Amino acid sequence: MKHATFDLDLTPASAIPGAALATKNLPALDLDLVDAPAERTIDVLLSPGRRRVVFMNAHCCNIHRRDRAYREAVAGADLRLPDGIGVELAGRMTGDRLAANLNGTDLVPALLAKAAGQGKSVYLFGGRPGIAEAAAQRLSRDIPGLRIAGTRDGYDGAADPQAAVADINNSGADILLVALGVPMQELWLHRHTHDLTPDLALAVGALFDFLAGTVSRAPEIVRKLRMEWVWRLVQEPRRLAKRYLAGNVSFLFHAALRAYGPASADDAKRRLLDLTVSTMALILLSPILLLTALAIRLDTAGPVFFRQVRVGQDGKEFTMLKFRSMSVDAEARRDELLASSDRDGICFKSKSDPRVTRVGRIIRRLSIDELPQIFNVLTGEMAIVGPRPALPSEVAAYPKRALGRLAVKPGITGLWQVSGRASIGFDKMVEMDISYAVSRTLLVDLSLILRTFGAVLGGRGAY
Repeated sequence: MKHATFDLDLTPASAIPGAALATKNLPALDLDLVDAPAERTIDVLLSPGRRRVVFMNAHCCNIHRRDRAYREAVAGADLRLPDGIGVELAGRMTGDRLAANLNGTDLVPALLAKAAGQGKSVYLFGGRPGIAEAAAQRLSRDIPGLRIAGTRDGYDGAADPQAAVADINNSGADILLVALGVPMQELWLHRHTHDLTPDLALAVGALFDFLAGTVSRAPEIVRKLRMEWVWRLVQEPRRLAKRYLAGNVSFLFHAALRAYGPASADDAKRRLLDLTVSTMALILLSPILLLTALAIRLDTAGPVFFRQVRVGQDGKEFTMLKFRSMSVDAEARRDELLASSDRDGICFKSKSDPRVTRVGRIIRRLSIDELPQIFNVLTGEMAIVGPRPALPSEVAAYPKRALGRLAVKPGITGLWQVSGRASIGFDKMVEMDISYAVSRTLLVDLSLILRTFGAVLGGRGAY
């Protein structure tokens, strides 16, 4: 059987200055999380010293907010590692970007691969009967030289905590993996941390199920899109629906309240609308997102996403996401095509733009290219409803009145977007956007969201 390989920096732990990790406090979560690349994190975790480590994802943060005992267990951990797209989005709400997504499913096998080279052993504790053993067998196959000190299930094997602690200690394990589920695994480690002898203890959630093959991991393209949670929801809808549907909305809403504060009741309600609509859209449209990403990858060389700096509320710049619908040299060729614009005014648009790819023409016609902006809504850089986000070069050329459209967040849809898009001239677009900015209400936003479906099906001005 082919062994798994892990491309890591093999710097000896003893050579790490101070063997410490940088952390960053995310105000939206009120948590200090590790802010370091995976390689550096692994080196420090395997360096001399005793450490208890927990992973924090959106579900963990929801429990952290309402469960005092779990909150104390997390606070007592030596390190808290950021896990998943939810934590990343919460950081971006306040402009905080962490160095890496340190999810346990990827990090722990890589850590064990390096531990094997150092002669360290691991004990697996948790899961249904037989799962820890199957996970240990998988690790032994994938990581030559890894020593399995012992295994114990999380049912009868966890019924007597003192017996479990004694078995772990008697095994002589250097590393302990505890997979009892959140919050039980963190509470168990917190309760017994001073009785355990392994230097490194990690709460690893569903890792054993992944390793044992009872739960399959999402395809690589799904993981790159940061949508593995959708894959898991599809696999176990009954068990995970509450966590991933209601839970994700609750997580993002509370993170937004911490990040921005309820400036007004209307602002708080509008942000809740944005979070609810964008989260549900992400779930319902995930098959379209995945198929589009695959089509772009097969059609032309280059990245799936197109990233471009746009101007948001009050002139603040941000990076907007779209599906790439043009050739990779599109930006370099823009100036030479300005004269061919079909649209009056500052904003360039050409129905016969030669930079648009075959797949690009289809996804533009159906407005699918705009869907990744859902992530911009989740981070608070955009809203579901608002003016079209402008380029910095366009804003620099704005007449004074046009600056009024920057008074509100730009949106995925809006009055201009449902009224004809590129078929509407710049001056009329400005008047529409200013009119929306001064008279917007939640009812208006809901009406524009509903009108969006008709505008997409009609396709007017979409090219």
